[in-house]
Amino acid sequence: MIVKKKLRKFKPSKYSDVVLKDCGKIILNKNEQVTFSDKYKQNNDYDVTKKNWGYYATPSINSRLKKNNFISHIVINKSTNFFYIMLVHKNKKHLFQKYLKKENLKIITWPKNLTI
Repeated sequence: MIVKKKLRKFKPSKYSDVVLKDCGKIILNKNEQVTFSDKYKQNNDYDVTKKNWGYYATPSINSRLKKNNFISHIVINKSTNFFYIMLVHKNKKHLFQKYLKKENLKIITWPKNLTI
């Protein structure tokens, strides 16, 4: 694993008033994993694992992710028709709803047979 630190600030789109802070880059070899954690709370871990075919971009959405207090959503930006996978802390749903409205996003409904 290689960690490259950098610092840049940018807006994710020309329509957004949100400023993101890019803190660095992590370069993984196959079968290496990085765990992201919230420094304020326990059990808010999120793993990304590099495989020879690509990445496991998220833990299982109906088991481990759920145990770590997250709910996953596929979201579409109604202005650009771009799709995103978003992970929402189970106690922050109200903030997520505000964000969806402000950024003109819509949750794509999960299939009824998938329990999350």
